[in-house]
Amino acid sequence: MFKEYKTIREVVGPLMLVDGVDGVTYNELVDIVCSNGEIRHGKVLEVNRDKAVVQLFENSQGLQIASAKARFTGHGQQLACSPDMLGRVFDGMGNPRDGGAPVIPDKILDINGEPINPAARDYPDEFIQTGVSAIDGLNTLVRGQKLPVFSMSGLPHAELAAQIARQAKVRGTDSKFAVVFAAIGITFEEAQYFIDDFKKTGAIERTVLFTNLANDPAVERIATPRMALTCAEYLAFTCGMHVLVIMTDITNYAEALREVSAARREVPGRRGYPGYLYTDLATMYERAGRIRGCEGSITQIPILTMPEDDKTHPIPDLTGYITEGQIILSRDLYKKGINPPIDVLPSLSRLKDKGIGKGKTREDHADTMNQLFAAYASGKESKELSAILGEAALSDTDKLYAKFAEQFEKMYINQGFNADRTIEETLDIGWELLKILPVGELKRIKQVLIDNYLKADNKD
Repeated sequence: MFKEYKTIREVVGPLMLVDGVDGVTYNELVDIVCSNGEIRHGKVLEVNRDKAVVQLFENSQGLQIASAKARFTGHGQQLACSPDMLGRVFDGMGNPRDGGAPVIPDKILDINGEPINPAARDYPDEFIQTGVSAIDGLNTLVRGQKLPVFSMSGLPHAELAAQIARQAKVRGTDSKFAVVFAAIGITFEEAQYFIDDFKKTGAIERTVLFTNLANDPAVERIATPRMALTCAEYLAFTCGMHVLVIMTDITNYAEALREVSAARREVPGRRGYPGYLYTDLATMYERAGRIRGCEGSITQIPILTMPEDDKTHPIPDLTGYITEGQIILSRDLYKKGINPPIDVLPSLSRLKDKGIGKGKTREDHADTMNQLFAAYASGKESKELSAILGEAALSDTDKLYAKFAEQFEKMYINQGFNADRTIEETLDIGWELLKILPVGELKRIKQVLIDNYLKADNKD
């Protein structure tokens, strides 16, 4: 039952004050009906006794408050969900943006979702192949994990996001795999890049896109990732699909949250962000996971650009506390022409050990991963030493490690944005690189694996 009020007292920018309300709740949707029949939309930001503060989704220009009515709908933001959403493009509020017909709903769900009972969660332990060696080989993604990408302004995180969306798959299962892609506060050109890329490669058939553009209202930006996650929950837990949710850019989401918080005159926290930023991010990130007894799952890759390239900034800092690791992009690697410029040493997947090994990837995965990490770290140290003291100060082994680091970046990390490597190809490249080092240096690999995988020409 709608409640209508002709008691709009004030409009300041995107905020509107409605007086004399009764039974109105936080986050409730509001229709503002103008005298000429035009309808604008908003949602309740705050309720104080009989007064409600409403944030408008559209511009308030030309709104005649004397003749307009505020109609409270009695519910929060909802999304009409159906399997027909696959292959479609929506705006940040769930309305079709591809010229197609509105979705005929199988279910209408509240976008805030329902929390997963911790006791019902299943442990993430199934390998997801992204086709990107620096992720699959060294910072493995598993089904049900949340693994963010920390980028910097100007780095090609959009290309990496599109590559993962195109290539990701769960191996060894017949279950259906879908991608839900949320583009938050991006430019029209970026949005078109994703749409064109998915259409060109055919990935659009298994993808649902939600695109919120930079000129869309801030309050819509807050709804966009929740729209995407609600769609993902429907596909995973109702349709039984494995769903990968990619959200870019979480920094734009946090900026919108700060803007709305400032409009509500809330006491700011670190760097002006609201004190509840941690809790708010957690309500999104914790919607990833597997539920015992359910075939489907939700895996998240949130992407954020670190303001001022600062890892201690509140957005990456709090994201790192909530999620299970991070993939960090490097400006130095990008300047060398290495793509994707993933800096593997500070990157981390806390669940990588659970998704690798015999029966999941290959028996040599864990040992070669540890050896590659150690060798690359030693190689970078050798290169730094060479830059300070000169190459003459390096031992023969140091020189081999420096050579290894250089070849590792060229062959292993630098695969471009179109190469889709299987995990076997990634592991084989790792063995090829380890040939640069004497067998005596491969202290982190079991002898039986060295005998099985390393060619005889390096056994001296």
